[in-house]
Amino acid sequence: MQKIQLGSSDLQVTPICLGTMTFGEQVGEATAHSILDRSLERGVNFLDAAEMYSVPARAETFGATETIIGNWLAQCPGARDKLVVATKVAGPARGMPWIRNGSPDLTPQDIVQACNDSLKRLQLETIDLYQIHWPARNVPAFGMVYFDPAKDKTVSSIHQQLEALAGLVKAGKVRAIGLSNETPYGVHEFVRLAEQHGLPKVATVQNPFCLINRTVENGLDETMHRLGVSLLAYSPLGFGLLTGKYDATGTTGPDAPKGARISGYESVRKQRWGRPEALTAARRYNALAREHGLTPTQLALAFCYTKWQVASTIIGVTSVAQLDENLDAWGTQLSPELLAAIDAIRWDARDPAL
Repeated sequence: MQKIQLGSSDLQVTPICLGTMTFGEQVGEATAHSILDRSLERGVNFLDAAEMYSVPARAETFGATETIIGNWLAQCPGARDKLVVATKVAGPARGMPWIRNGSPDLTPQDIVQACNDSLKRLQLETIDLYQIHWPARNVPAFGMVYFDPAKDKTVSSIHQQLEALAGLVKAGKVRAIGLSNETPYGVHEFVRLAEQHGLPKVATVQNPFCLINRTVENGLDETMHRLGVSLLAYSPLGFGLLTGKYDATGTTGPDAPKGARISGYESVRKQRWGRPEALTAARRYNALAREHGLTPTQLALAFCYTKWQVASTIIGVTSVAQLDENLDAWGTQLSPELLAAIDAIRWDARDPAL
């Protein structure tokens, strides 16, 4: 895998990134370390975490993922020099009162403190890519469809947040900065203000992108292309819907897969990935994959791996076997006819997991 430059930063990463939000909840520390070992052995140089992980988020597991990664790095001399390590500061509380006492804001002081705490858990001196997990301002995200200006409230400005991130870069604690769950407006503002005030430019935006959520292609892709910001695509398998494992059983009931995210956690079923429409659309894509001699996983990952919009695809796994399956899908090519069939389903089903 040829490495990709993230935005205008000096970060060079593989086009596949190991997402780690399962570490500490679905995945114990020993298995997590085995996954990290195997990922590095197979050439993946990019890890993504967040202070709020693991997921589903609980007070008891806040910071667990970073701690597991930090312990692994401490046990593997030389691994740090081969890796680009990314993590995220959580935005305002979304039903998580254990994060900054449920603050409705993300202040510059919050950003600095969260970064210091992440550095300690990761046992690092520098975070390569530090991202704002979701905006402080009012935006439609995580399944919300419409922007409602009536929900606006006073929060720290983008300029203030950029200045805090700039201070971390200047202090050598962060190499590059990024965003997550952002809108075209947000990306434009972060870039405009950086250029206006001589502050660091965001290198990346990490947003959902998969067969059942292609909202990136509704304008954000043009924004990022023209402003030179790279897309990190998360949930390429639609929280497992696009693996086919729920096709026969659905997401609930005695025959649903045990220990999987949607079937195992009611909190996940209440989110966009648990919508009946999302499973209905996923079944159509999964059937299309089989018709063309592919597994559903191969189709879903190849769709992301080959998209011009995507710099790096974030894969989340719970075992070494899943990791190998996802990495082995690299190189799968989709014919023009198959891509046209994918677009036909999207035209009909649209983006049920937006």
